[in-house]
Amino acid sequence: MSSETLRPVTRSAAWRISLWGTLAFAIGAMVVFLFLQRFVSRDIQRRNDAWLWGELSLLGDIAERTPRDALYSQVVGEIAEVVRKEMPSKKRALGHAQDRVFFLQEGENHSVRLWVGAGDGDAALRSILRTRILPDQPVDLQMEGISIPYRVVSSRIEDGSRIYLGLSEEDELQVSQSLREFFLLLWLVIVVLGFGLVFSISRSLLNHVQKITDAASRIGRSDLTTRVPTTSRNDEVAHLALTLNNMLDRIEKAMRQLHTITDSLAHDLRSPITTVRGRLEASLNSPSPGQQSDAIVSSIEVLDRLSQFLTESLDVAEANADALRLTLSEVDLEDALVSMIDLYYPSMIDKNLTVDFERRSRVIIQADAGLIHRMISNLFDNELVHLPAGSNITIELQALETAVLTIEDDGPGFPPEMLHTVFERHTKGRESTGHGLGLAFVDAVVRAHGGTVSARNRVSGGAQIRIDMPLHKQSRLVGESQHSSRLH
Repeated sequence: MSSETLRPVTRSAAWRISLWGTLAFAIGAMVVFLFLQRFVSRDIQRRNDAWLWGELSLLGDIAERTPRDALYSQVVGEIAEVVRKEMPSKKRALGHAQDRVFFLQEGENHSVRLWVGAGDGDAALRSILRTRILPDQPVDLQMEGISIPYRVVSSRIEDGSRIYLGLSEEDELQVSQSLREFFLLLWLVIVVLGFGLVFSISRSLLNHVQKITDAASRIGRSDLTTRVPTTSRNDEVAHLALTLNNMLDRIEKAMRQLHTITDSLAHDLRSPITTVRGRLEASLNSPSPGQQSDAIVSSIEVLDRLSQFLTESLDVAEANADALRLTLSEVDLEDALVSMIDLYYPSMIDKNLTVDFERRSRVIIQADAGLIHRMISNLFDNELVHLPAGSNITIELQALETAVLTIEDDGPGFPPEMLHTVFERHTKGRESTGHGLGLAFVDAVVRAHGGTVSARNRVSGGAQIRIDMPLHKQSRLVGESQHSSRLH
C-alpha cells in the first residue's frame, strides 16, 4: 500500500497547492473587482455631474430672465418640474423620479425663496447650510430624514441669490449593490470551480510523482531492472522519470561491471597466485641459496605483473562505469610524448624499432597527467609486443578542432577478426602473453576525458590508432612545415 493512500487529503501537497493557489486567485480577483467597482461608480458620478451642471445652467438662465413678479415662482417652478422628469434614471416612473430630484433657490437671510421637490425645503436648506458647497464643485449631501445622500451642485445668479440642484444617488448605490452581489456570486462560483480544477490537476500530477516514489523505493529492495513509470507528456515530471531511469541504467551498468570485474579477478588471479605459491614452496625445499634467490626474484616479477593487472583492471572497470577519478591539470601532449619516447628508447633500440615523431602544433589538454602517461605507455607496450624487428613507428600530433594523436606502424596490422573488438577487455592476439587490458585501458582513459579512439589497418600495411581529445585552449601554431625528431 502506498503512502498516498494513508495520508489524509487535507494534508496532501495537492491540497496545499490548491488552497494557496485559490487563495492567491481569490485575492487577485477581489482587488480587480474593487478597481472595477470604483471605475463604474466614478463613471456614473461623472455622468450625473454632467447632467446636473447642464440642468443647473438652464435653470439659472431661466431664473435670471424671468421677471421678478407674481408669476416668477410659477414659471421657474414649472421648468424645474420638467427638469425633474428628465433626470438620468433607469426608473422613469413619474412619482419616483420627482422624489429623487430637487431644486432650491435661496433667498435673503438664508430663507427658501423657491423649492421644487418632495419633502421640506427648509430641512434641505439647513442641510445645505451645514455643508460648505463651492460654486464649481459637486458635493455629496446627507439630507435630514433621508438615508440616501444627494449629489448637489450650486450656482449664484445675477440678483445675488444662490440656486441648488440635487440628484439622489440611489441609482448609483443600486448599481454598486447589484454589481457587488453579482460579483460575489460569480467570485464564489469561480473560486470553487478553480479550487476543484487546480486540486484535480495537482492531484493527478502528484499521483504520478507518488508512483515514481513507490517504484523507486521498490528498486533497492528487489532488483535493479525495475524502472519508474514514464509518460508521453513533455513536462517536468516526465523529465524527472527519464532522469531517474537514466540514473538507474548507470547504477545497473556499474553493478554489472562490479560483478564482471569480481568474477574476472577471481578467475585471473587464481593462476598467478598459484604460480607464486608453488615457486615460493619450491624455494623453501631447495638446498641451494641460488635457486632460492631465483625463485624469489621470479615470484616478485609475477607479483609486479599481478599488481599492474589489478590496477589496470580496476581502472578499466571504473572508466566503463563512468566512475574513473581524475586529477585534472594542463597537460602538454608533446612533452608527455617526448618523455615517454625517451623512456622507451632503450627498448626500441633493442628490438631495432625506429620512431618518427611529427608535431605540427602545440597541443595542450585538460587531463590527468598520470593517466595520460600510462595511456601512452600502454600504446608503446603494444607496439613493442606485436611489431617485428626492423619496423617503423610514426607518431603525429596536431591541434585541429580536437587534439589528434595518431600512431602508425608498418607491421602486420590487426587480425581482421579482432579489428572491431581491439578496445574490449581480454581481447588479445594469438601470440600475446598479456591479459588483453592494454588497449582497453587506452579506450577507458580516452573516454574518461571526453574523447574517442579508433583503430584500423592501413592500406599499405600496418596498423593505425587515432586518438581525439578535447583541447584545453587554442594551441599556438608552430609553423606550416613539419618538425621531425627521429630516434634510431
